[in-house]
Amino acid sequence: MLSVFLIAAVLVAGTVVVHAAGLALMLSYLMKSKAELPTQAWPITWMLVRVAWLLIFIHACEISVWAVFYLWERCLPDAESAFYFSAVTYTTIGYGDVVLTKPWRILGPIEGVTGILMCGLSAGLFFATVTRIYASRPGPR
Repeated sequence: MLSVFLIAAVLVAGTVVVHAAGLALMLSYLMKSKAELPTQAWPITWMLVRVAWLLIFIHACEISVWAVFYLWERCLPDAESAFYFSAVTYTTIGYGDVVLTKPWRILGPIEGVTGILMCGLSAGLFFATVTRIYASRPGPR
């Protein structure tokens, strides 16, 4: 059981590393585009769509980290099951139609909590982006 918790700690750390690297790249891009901040509705919308796509891509990479582990350890029968289970667990949908085998079951809740935390970080970045767009606008005349 201790070995499963140690593996979970490594998976959580890997997830945070992927998320931190993705957010760092995105923040670097957003900071460089300071002079080009959109001020009209459609350009702002397009920027937020791109931020959302990038965040979803980062989450998909994190889901993949867990899925590859499940596949490698033969916790689940095939790649489709591993990625599906990882996605519904990470997003805390948790249909329950695919479950891990007994020694690995604790990884499900740990992946779910990790997903909640990473989604919270993403929401924070999204909020910071919107705040930065509106903070850069000229004040009332």
